[in-house]
Amino acid sequence: MTDAPIRTALVSVSDKTGLVPFVRGLASRGIRIVSTGGTAATLRDAGIPVTPIDELTGFPEIMDGRVKTLHPKVHGGLLARRDLPLHLAQMAANAISPIDLVCVNLYPFEQTVARPGCTREDAIENIDIGGPSMLRSAAKNHEFVTVVTSPGQYDRILADMAANNGATSLSLRKDLAREAFALTARYDSAIACYLAASPDTTFPHLLNLSFARADELRYGENPHQPAALYRRIGARAGHGSVVAAEQLHGKELSYNNLNDAHAAFSLVQSLDAVDPAQCGAAIVKHTNPCGAAISHSLRGAVDLALAGDPLAAYGGILAVNRHFDADAADRLRAKDLFLEVIVAPSFAADALEILRARWTNVRLLATGPADAADPCHGLSRMEFRALGDGLLVQERDSALSAPGALALRAGPEPGADTRRAAVFLEAVVRFLFSNAVVIGGIVPGGIRVFGAGAGQMDRVASCRLAIEKAGPLCKGAICVSDAFFPFSDGPELLIKAGVTTIVHPGGSKRDQDTFDLCAAAGVACLTSGLRHFRH
Repeated sequence: MTDAPIRTALVSVSDKTGLVPFVRGLASRGIRIVSTGGTAATLRDAGIPVTPIDELTGFPEIMDGRVKTLHPKVHGGLLARRDLPLHLAQMAANAISPIDLVCVNLYPFEQTVARPGCTREDAIENIDIGGPSMLRSAAKNHEFVTVVTSPGQYDRILADMAANNGATSLSLRKDLAREAFALTARYDSAIACYLAASPDTTFPHLLNLSFARADELRYGENPHQPAALYRRIGARAGHGSVVAAEQLHGKELSYNNLNDAHAAFSLVQSLDAVDPAQCGAAIVKHTNPCGAAISHSLRGAVDLALAGDPLAAYGGILAVNRHFDADAADRLRAKDLFLEVIVAPSFAADALEILRARWTNVRLLATGPADAADPCHGLSRMEFRALGDGLLVQERDSALSAPGALALRAGPEPGADTRRAAVFLEAVVRFLFSNAVVIGGIVPGGIRVFGAGAGQMDRVASCRLAIEKAGPLCKGAICVSDAFFPFSDGPELLIKAGVTTIVHPGGSKRDQDTFDLCAAAGVACLTSGLRHFRH
């Protein structure tokens, strides 16, 4: 069968955008309109004749509208194959009339749970049962039935009917059926996500992930790789995520921009755990932080972060964890500075003016504050990595030592400020690719990174890189390693460079060699018990 004539249409929508013109277009062709509740009232008010659903079914709407379309006269009318004599005979025997078009929007579940203060009862009552059932019945029988799920489809359907003497084409019905099944899959996934958001269900038996394409990117990591950005369904704009951020300025974002911006913003968000009274800033290049700092002012934090590795910072991504003010923006006027992206929870109007004037193309992303009330917030704490047909899933590494929990294993007892600085550097090393070593310390105005070594196949190479980047600042500095030192050769290089405090998780069979080396050199060696591999 190709064209399917429409004689009866069932309309039941929550979103009434464009409803009246669409249904008036159907009714003008002599199509019988069956409707429910508020939709029927809207159509009657517009002067369109409507058959109430209970007149079709012979059964009243009951249970506060929970039961109104769940009836054989609805689903029989949708599912019956018009080319099978048995189906036609059974329809006649049971007084079932065919329904040729269904127009349904689902209860606004995603919008409901996104509202602040949404209760579980509100969420449950906004789980649509009859709507998805009708959509699935109609989509399954799309050879004969036209299924309509969005006001954006109305004009296309009316145009197709005009071109086919009041019928719809099979190609259109196939497209609409695919869209209907995609909608019900998304809807069910949002519900499953909401119901699974429990501290007792970190890894559910069945993992439901549903993402909608937010943008097609120019290319991926390299020009020959196609790429796109997908956003988790139900994620709220402005809830503390780079993916849902508002772009306030600059050219389109690339795959690498987004990846680096996420890494940078994740780092600065975590710095509140080090000292919530301090402002945090980080510069990221190829997802590795090349500079990071905390300070009493945002300008101070930005200045110290840029000082971490000025060479690497050129063309990098800057992220901060506070409202971006004009003073911090003024720091970025320097002529020898170039940034691809700046990420902040929000921007002051005068800061935006400064930054827009400074760079034509710099991308400015306002994320909004992190939203712990997000019903699927638990997913934001997870990391996923595709392995062919499989998926690795883990919680993000959010563990961080308390300053007093760092155990002194050798050398002099470090002061409280040194311990706090060590925890700051531990927060940074979590975001460096392993093997990772970061050198930093206390400076006038705050704490910052001096140099880092990351992504090396051996820890000694990472030590050498960190020392080279830090240069003379190694003297009196603190070094934090993401994992234990298997031998004392790395610590020996650090001590020769002038590092006076070394922090690592501990756990090597040769830890005592490192402890003895530090004790002999008068260097404090502390262990955290927390490994921070990042592969």
